Amino acid sequence: MASHTPSQRYLSTRGGSYSLSFEEVVLKGLASDGGLFIPQEIPSLPSDWATRWRDFGFNELAFEILSLYISPVEIPPTDLKSLIQRSYETFRAPETTPLITLNEEENLHILELFHGPTFAFKDVALQLLGNLFEYFLVRRNRGRAGKERHHLTVVGATSGDTGSAAIYGLRGKIDVSIFILHPKGRVSPVQEAQMTSVLDANVHNLAVEGTFDDCQDIVKALFNDPIINKTHNLAAVNSINWARILAQTTYYIHAYLSLVRSAPSFSENSKLRFVVPTGNFGDILAGYFIKRMGLPIEKLIIATNANDILHRFWQSGSYETNPVHGRVVEAGVKETLSPAMDILVSSNFERLLWFLAYEVYGNKNDINASRKAAGEKVGTWLSDLKTRGGFSVDPSILKAARVDFESERVSDTQTLTTIKKFYHSVPPYILDPHTAVGVTASLRSISRNPPLQTHHISLATAHPAKFADAVKLALGGRDGFVFEEEVVPVELRELEGRERRVIDVGRGVGWEGIREIVVEEVEREVEEE
Repeated sequence: MASHTPSQRYLSTRGGSYSLSFEEVVLKGLASDGGLFIPQEIPSLPSDWATRWRDFGFNELAFEILSLYISPVEIPPTDLKSLIQRSYETFRAPETTPLITLNEEENLHILELFHGPTFAFKDVALQLLGNLFEYFLVRRNRGRAGKERHHLTVVGATSGDTGSAAIYGLRGKIDVSIFILHPKGRVSPVQEAQMTSVLDANVHNLAVEGTFDDCQDIVKALFNDPIINKTHNLAAVNSINWARILAQTTYYIHAYLSLVRSAPSFSENSKLRFVVPTGNFGDILAGYFIKRMGLPIEKLIIATNANDILHRFWQSGSYETNPVHGRVVEAGVKETLSPAMDILVSSNFERLLWFLAYEVYGNKNDINASRKAAGEKVGTWLSDLKTRGGFSVDPSILKAARVDFESERVSDTQTLTTIKKFYHSVPPYILDPHTAVGVTASLRSISRNPPLQTHHISLATAHPAKFADAVKLALGGRDGFVFEEEVVPVELRELEGRERRVIDVGRGVGWEGIREIVVEEVEREVEEE
């Protein structure tokens, strides 16, 4: 039986919202003050979790973890179990997120997170989030008809995988419209096909001239606009939605227990490091929460590509969008072989900043004052980021950040080298470029931490078939290597030739123009129901 936390409530990282329910933070997504929702208290794992949960499957673990954050008054246990079951029955692997040993001598393991319907780690969270939206809306609309019904307008930005995972999680859901903005020409062909070939009436794809950060800025502007929020009940599907972070905590503890059961060299005296390819900071933030709850993780390693704002922060304590190297200013997002990580500003970093500020500047004798102080500090930092292009933190904040995290920066050349290396290992293993960034960072960490005492779990965030250009660049021309035969599953081959639907958005349209598109499409959709 799960240990519930009936009083669990949520607040905003900017200090403007307190004591919200789980349902409120899921349906709203972004706080009215522009902040992100976080739990007022991080619960602890039960004292006997390591023994009692040792042989639990993924769904059982998900129930236990989610029950620590969701009051049974909001979602009764039987309903929560049903939601979890429906969310993960769509996965191809019986273990949902299987753990694979990549190199036994070096104690290097891969956590495969790509067995959901869109072959990306984001399915783990977005299949659940889609079912949560539907659960809350069905309950709110019981006995209502026509315009009295509560209709949700989900708006999200994607650098690739979030869009397709969100669409597959929400397609056909009653009383939900979903709008996904992606940077035109900057997502992989498979990702684009997955998104635009879903023709359900409630699904709307917008191809925006610009970068992912441009798309993300538009989404934030919409959430900060009182007009559309009042008329269309905007909800977030990006990792700014707390439910996504919560769902992702589950596979960390599932990986740990899988290692306990399967690796003879792993004992209670072993050290464990998780390595996470990082863009928007949501995936690794889930690891931070489960570590704070009591999972024995020595370090969380942030693996970035050339878009290395997070790596630079952990080196210097400065968070700058346009860093200066010598006399050269490096501006904007760099295009890399790992496009889902081509992000200039990591939205979820704000959540970590709040906890760091609370820890460093808080008053243990006054919780409310500490929360307020943390919110004000975060607000100042984010204001400086917006107006000055960056901010720097005190050495005490950087020191606190380094307690749980390390960071690595991986180039495209190093990414290709790692893909080649493991294709020629025994047995061969084909990495997608994002996973290869994480594995490269893992190898560096292994070189500093003797594998006899330390195990590394590197998160495999996407199936290699989704990033054909990078894999072909690394392995094309190799004797006997045929990408379509060795890599591409039948589900992705079937995308070719499907009808597509997408709205092209020019560079000058702006967020107000996007707002008009959203309003028009929702009105048309509701009229046709």
